[in-house]
Amino acid sequence: MQAVEDASPLVRFGIPLLAVSVGALVVAAVRATSEGSGRARTAGRASFVLVVVFAFTAVLAETGVLASIRRPPLFMPLMLACLVLAASTALSSIGARLVASVPLWLLVGAEGFRLPLELVMHRAARDGVMPVEMSYSGYNFDIVTGATALVLALLIYWGHAPRALVALWNVMGVVLLAIVVGVAGAGLPWVAAFGPDHVNEWVLHFPYVWLPTVLVPAALFGHVLVFRRLLAEKASRNGGPDHALGFFRS
Repeated sequence: MQAVEDASPLVRFGIPLLAVSVGALVVAAVRATSEGSGRARTAGRASFVLVVVFAFTAVLAETGVLASIRRPPLFMPLMLACLVLAASTALSSIGARLVASVPLWLLVGAEGFRLPLELVMHRAARDGVMPVEMSYSGYNFDIVTGATALVLALLIYWGHAPRALVALWNVMGVVLLAIVVGVAGAGLPWVAAFGPDHVNEWVLHFPYVWLPTVLVPAALFGHVLVFRRLLAEKASRNGGPDHALGFFRS
């Protein structure tokens, strides 16, 4: 594998730009869906948490802590913590407000960020800084989720998308995301399942660490919100209590 410094400008700037953009979108959505005088406070808390995640992971990567082989690897526990944070937030009262206020077509369309992400990752593979197995030339087909999210969002907006189709798409997106995580984990230096010349080391360095610690959790965050929205709509049609919005409500 090539050194991370050999990445093209598209890769060097594409990953952090997408991560910051997605983070800013989440904060904007949280602020827009908060109520009254608590709007600024809630948005401030969300911004603080995201800044901590960005800064903490950047420091760990930049100082070489994540790439060190002299201690038990910290990368997988760190990524797991970010995924748990994303899922728990989506299941919290913050997620409930987003589900209740943001249109379904927009929740689905937001997953479209995975299309440009996969194009950047493909370029990283061509640059030799990322194993080809992690691109759509290998075992990563998450570009399908990103591309179909944009099409499905338009169909929902026009009223031509059955909710069963949205649910199937959401399941597909989760499965493809899980495959990406599995392939990335298999390629880590401590596993090296694809051989010594196809090691997934670039995500242990800044700014590429924001791919597994910000962008992947953001994708999971979006899928959980879509599931909650579908459950809420089903409960509403059946005339029952809105369990999907009430789940984990604080």
